[in-house]
Amino acid sequence: MKNLFYILVLILFISCDSLGLQKKDVPVKKPIASVYNNNLFSEDIELLLPKNLEKNDSLVFTRSIINSWAVKQLLLKKAEDNNTQNDNSEINNLVKDYRQALLINGYKERLIKQQLDTFIEQQEILDYYKLNSKNFRLNEELIKTRYLHFSNDLLDRKEVVKSFKKGTIEDLEALELKQLTFKQMMLNDSVWTPLENVMLKIPFSRSNLLKKTKLLQKEDSLGLYLVTVKDVLLRNQIAPLSHIKPTIKQMILHQRKLQLIRDLEKIILKDAIQNKSYKIH
Repeated sequence: MKNLFYILVLILFISCDSLGLQKKDVPVKKPIASVYNNNLFSEDIELLLPKNLEKNDSLVFTRSIINSWAVKQLLLKKAEDNNTQNDNSEINNLVKDYRQALLINGYKERLIKQQLDTFIEQQEILDYYKLNSKNFRLNEELIKTRYLHFSNDLLDRKEVVKSFKKGTIEDLEALELKQLTFKQMMLNDSVWTPLENVMLKIPFSRSNLLKKTKLLQKEDSLGLYLVTVKDVLLRNQIAPLSHIKPTIKQMILHQRKLQLIRDLEKIILKDAIQNKSYKIH
């Protein structure tokens, strides 16, 4: 019996010692900075550091992050200490309102993704444009143009100028095949292009490009520039449908979203009244 007692004591001692070793093996995280009772750990800033930094730069970034964190904690403590009860109440109400708005808007967005019909027929776009065309005024000049820029030493220079000037489908297709020999090229004059974009490509004045013309030429040390202007639209004129079609699509979708939300709110309210979860006392 006595021997059994000693054996039990020995087992208990070994168990306690083992537990002590296990506790010692668990690493204790040490903060790299502290402000009052708030601690900052190394893993908190690892994701904020840019990759492939040199050692000296890494130290500078780390110090900057730590200082920013400390300033934030100190300002927060000062703000909390100096807030009145009314201030705290107002902040709590703002947080409550913001949380509710996030939850509600998140729910609405999920419903919209599930139920919104995003297909828009061309006729609907055309009808919307006709009904609201006066509201679509240009805030920039648009032109229908084609232009070409090539170096002065181009071998078939005369042939290129001739083809560009004629502008038939066959001529333009022939120029397309030579596009690698040109520095700049735009041969589709059926689309409206912002004037500013064209002026970045070719060195012609605004006044020249805002006039319909069959051919303008200009030569400098970088080569020869050719341009024709088929049509012009000025600021404040009604925008062409092709130019604002993406905008109209977004406006139609926005209207559908608003209508869908109104319908959902009506359904929710009706269901709540029917199941008596909503009552007016």
